[in-house]
Amino acid sequence: MLVVLVVLLLLNFLPGVTIGGHVLRRVDILGDVRPVAGPVSEPDSLLLPPLKVKPAFVDTCRSGMTCIEDYSDSTLRGMTPFYRALDELSRHPRLVRIAVFGDSFIEADILTADLREMLQQQYGGCGVGFVTITSMTSGFRPHGAPSLRRLAKPFRDGLRLFRPQQAGHFRALLHTQSGRLCGAERTNELCFAARHLRACVDILLQPGRGCPFGPRQQRGNTDGNIPPPTGDLQEMNVEGLIGSVRWTAESADSTLFYGLAMDGTQGIILDNFSIRGSSGLTLRSIPVWMMHEFNEQRPYDLIILQYGLNVATKRGKNYDYYQDGMATTIAHLKEAFPQAGILVVSVGDRDYKTEEGDLRTMPGIKNLVRYQQNLAADNAVAFWNLFEAMSGEGSMVQLVHAKPSMANYDYTHINFRGGKHLAGLLYEALIYGKEQYDRRRAYEME
Repeated sequence: MLVVLVVLLLLNFLPGVTIGGHVLRRVDILGDVRPVAGPVSEPDSLLLPPLKVKPAFVDTCRSGMTCIEDYSDSTLRGMTPFYRALDELSRHPRLVRIAVFGDSFIEADILTADLREMLQQQYGGCGVGFVTITSMTSGFRPHGAPSLRRLAKPFRDGLRLFRPQQAGHFRALLHTQSGRLCGAERTNELCFAARHLRACVDILLQPGRGCPFGPRQQRGNTDGNIPPPTGDLQEMNVEGLIGSVRWTAESADSTLFYGLAMDGTQGIILDNFSIRGSSGLTLRSIPVWMMHEFNEQRPYDLIILQYGLNVATKRGKNYDYYQDGMATTIAHLKEAFPQAGILVVSVGDRDYKTEEGDLRTMPGIKNLVRYQQNLAADNAVAFWNLFEAMSGEGSMVQLVHAKPSMANYDYTHINFRGGKHLAGLLYEALIYGKEQYDRRRAYEME
């Protein structure tokens, strides 16, 4: 062991090695115990794409804040539908729905759980919105998450899960934005608990040949019924003061289950649609007719797109292919959700270690942010610069080494504390954007 230790220490003095254009870091077995130096700024050696002209009123942004930049045209597919919905909510009770599409950065309701709670405290509302019946992560909506707790293993292992990653079993034509659907294999049961949620709990499904299926609440019973097999997405619900609810399928059939929704009767509803490893381009493969059916059940006023971690490379120069692909995705969403505004959220900071062991922001990240900003401008939607809001270069290092830590040691993903911090920044931008919208309206009416 002593000989191995000495050899590894001596390897630290070897120069870096380049294989096939990839630079291998020097061996440093003491790297994890040595005090971490501050992030090193790396000069931009890449040609960033030219920035589109910023929208009007952007110069009114308050100092120290990263504001939402709305590039919408006469179609008003930026933030206007969301702000109008908030105005309507102030006049009479209604639901204002937000859908957040993203990758592993917001997986397990990180960031979105706190953003939901902040918006509900400001504008009213309760419930956690749409949840998939099964999850890939054991930490999915952990105990203590607002309003929701799983009481039993989903359907007692009586479900067959279909995901896009399962090419041999996935039913592409039945795909929705959640990326998961389930089929019953035998008698099974799903149980959720709410924290005295006065609202309704809906389950979204496509009925099959006629499986007796229905809810049973904590107090009282509801007889199972047989939804007609119309081939359409349908919704069954339970309303009232809900302590817990169990949905039971008496036998297996061709019924497909998409997920549950726990909503209030008015105020803010925020649905998290996170798929690990997604770049956002797979949204284009969801049939428009299926999205239309989902939109009939859950019409959104704002769609937030948060992607980039699975696209950025350390020294990526040209992301034209991605910008073109996401333009198609945005057009697809505009057609599927014609009433919704769209907000593109850029990728956040992501750091890497050089061969000397220094932590630096990937130059390719800064390049991708510019491409995403131009994507929003070209498609007349809104944009929020998460990289800038995090404080730019080296901000991920600061989150990782904060006390307590707010990000993971992969220098890529935030944890729940970091999610709360970033949710506060986005919430502040949304509230300030609404204030600016009200001022512009008042000015235009003079």
